[in-house]
Amino acid sequence: MCCKIMGISELDKPPWAWCKHCNIGVGCKIYEDRPKACRNFYCRYLLHDQLGEHWKPSVSKIVLTFDTPSRTLAIRVDPSRIHAWRREPYYTEIKEWAAVAWHDNGQVIVWQRNVAIAILPHREKNLGPVRDDQVIVRQKTQGPNGPVFDAKVVERAAV
Repeated sequence: MCCKIMGISELDKPPWAWCKHCNIGVGCKIYEDRPKACRNFYCRYLLHDQLGEHWKPSVSKIVLTFDTPSRTLAIRVDPSRIHAWRREPYYTEIKEWAAVAWHDNGQVIVWQRNVAIAILPHREKNLGPVRDDQVIVRQKTQGPNGPVFDAKVVERAAV
């Protein structure tokens, strides 16, 4: 799934389209000579033994990535199965991750192509399309009944 979902600038491969070097269901046809971006990429599924087999991208149709500086878990969904993340057991686990992420100053974002959905501790928020020159920031305010969690899209230059 990473060969479909992720963009690879060295190959002029846009995100959300199959790489021309992918033998679908088999693997990379240029594995030994693959570009640096591919060599350096590791899906979170491969890095965390505690994720069950159901998280394997070929099964889930989801690629999990983590951006350390922003503390963001990105759930990148196969564009031909954009609602895969809403199925169980994925949805329940994603909601649990979101609650933990907020307490650790992080966030969980579901990506359906360039459309972002912030998974907040008690709800979801469709943020719409997000451009490369924009970022998603989290917000926590105090409401009359306790904390209110939110997220919004801002211009990267404003951060």
